[in-house]
Amino acid sequence: MKRLYAFIRSRYPWAIGAGLLLAASFPNIGIAGLAWIAPALILLTAIGKPGKQAFRIGYVAGVAHYLASLYWLLLIPVKGFPILGWVALSLYLALYPATWVWLTWKIFPAKLNTDNSAPSFQQWAERFLSVPWSQRMLWAVSGAALWVALEMTISRLFSGFPWNLLGSSQYKIVPLIQISSITGIYGLSFLTVWTALTILCAAMVIVRRPAMRSAWIGEIILPMAVVVALYGSGYRQLLKPESEHPQLTVALIQPSIPQTEIWDPKETSSRFKELLHLSELALTNKPDVVIWPEAAVPKMVRYDDDTHEAITGFAHEHKVWMIIGSDDAEPHPHSTNPRENDYFNSSFLVGPDGTLVERYKKRNLVIFGEYIPLVKWLPFVKYLTTITGSFTPGDRVVPFVLPDLHVKVSVLICFEDVFPHLVPEYVSDDTDFLVNLTNNGWFGEGAAQWQHGAAAVFRAVENGIPLVRCSNNGLTCWVDAHGRIQQVFKTPDRDIYGPGFLIARIPLLQPGEKRAQTFYQQHGDLFGWACVGISLIQLVRVRLQQGKKVTTTNPHE
Repeated sequence: MKRLYAFIRSRYPWAIGAGLLLAASFPNIGIAGLAWIAPALILLTAIGKPGKQAFRIGYVAGVAHYLASLYWLLLIPVKGFPILGWVALSLYLALYPATWVWLTWKIFPAKLNTDNSAPSFQQWAERFLSVPWSQRMLWAVSGAALWVALEMTISRLFSGFPWNLLGSSQYKIVPLIQISSITGIYGLSFLTVWTALTILCAAMVIVRRPAMRSAWIGEIILPMAVVVALYGSGYRQLLKPESEHPQLTVALIQPSIPQTEIWDPKETSSRFKELLHLSELALTNKPDVVIWPEAAVPKMVRYDDDTHEAITGFAHEHKVWMIIGSDDAEPHPHSTNPRENDYFNSSFLVGPDGTLVERYKKRNLVIFGEYIPLVKWLPFVKYLTTITGSFTPGDRVVPFVLPDLHVKVSVLICFEDVFPHLVPEYVSDDTDFLVNLTNNGWFGEGAAQWQHGAAAVFRAVENGIPLVRCSNNGLTCWVDAHGRIQQVFKTPDRDIYGPGFLIARIPLLQPGEKRAQTFYQQHGDLFGWACVGISLIQLVRVRLQQGKKVTTTNPHE
């Protein structure tokens, strides 16, 4: 009972609450405004605590945040493993907010701990405001840069998992997200954290100097001015009249196949027939292209005769282009065993004459979902996943060209569209739009579909190009070059997860027109790397200052 009482009186319940508020800023709850205050609340729970304790408090907040926002991992229809994967991934990801809390207080220009064992909030505020305004503002900017630096790390380390980057919570605020064409999604993350930290500064002023009614305005004036300017600039961009463009009619087929049926060979025939039936219904709208999602084809289209004949015969009979998701295999290039193959998660372009025109092999595989890392050196790792083998990653981008339609597209498979720094490779100056084929049926009717879709919005803005999403069970939609979700598939019952099809008309480049490159596409994560540099400079500065203090106070000198 004493331990429970001590826990209740500790900072941890507040940290858990702050972490849950951060989770609520992402879909499906999606209260975007919480992202503008939650980082400050997480930081506030560790105020005045030494480094290790601040890290632990931030870690608790991070665990609460990721357990809540990634709850959809529990919907994977496999006994036992979902809980293990959900907890393990959350425990790993929580290291990042924990590090941010620890280092952000570490770079604060003054010590906030007091001689009082139980200082009041007013005492902390007094210490906080003893720092000059200019230094507080620099600290807020540095804290935001540090957040971005950690997001840059999480996007790349161990193959990367840039899921629910803070900026993606703002995907519905279309005028504001236009800054992503310059800074990438990291600009939105920076802006929200910078604002949150200045709101914390303003709260300190209100608590300590309540009689000075307008003093707090000086704390938030800079980020507010930037937010207003960026919103206005983005709004003006959206108001610009767009020239007339030719359109391509596409049929996005959403079969809504339960994951258990994808694994069940007894359901192979019935689900493939249903896929063809939905496609035939969609043809009444005379689409130019029929698109199937990832994992829609139950058998390898290149190796199973019945599957090959059904797909190529469908395309030839109806004189329609098709983009489909299908597994594929090739003999292993360095093996003497003819039965040893490399397997790929692939997409195919099928021509209206019934030929397999082109193939793209997925390059960025899902860790523990499509490949097992380090299994040659750490054999026990294979017991942490339910998969029995690994896919081989592709080695290049393969554009799909539809010459008679004057169309060129690039395909992204599954979560490849959540990597900001990789998608620019798929966009050339004559690419008409991006296509994402995905199977979120792994996660039932959870928030994963919406969180995944939010990331796709930013890939469209960053690269100034429309993006079409064809999903097994949602979110099937298309996003224009400004990040506006133009159409979303819904059943007659307004359900995004059910079976059906969406007819979309995608704007194309004019014949001979070249797509203007965005700043982000040209220069990549220049802003993100600048934040990494700022963070390193600040940490080195603090380290040097601490070294000088130790030298000054050394009694042996």
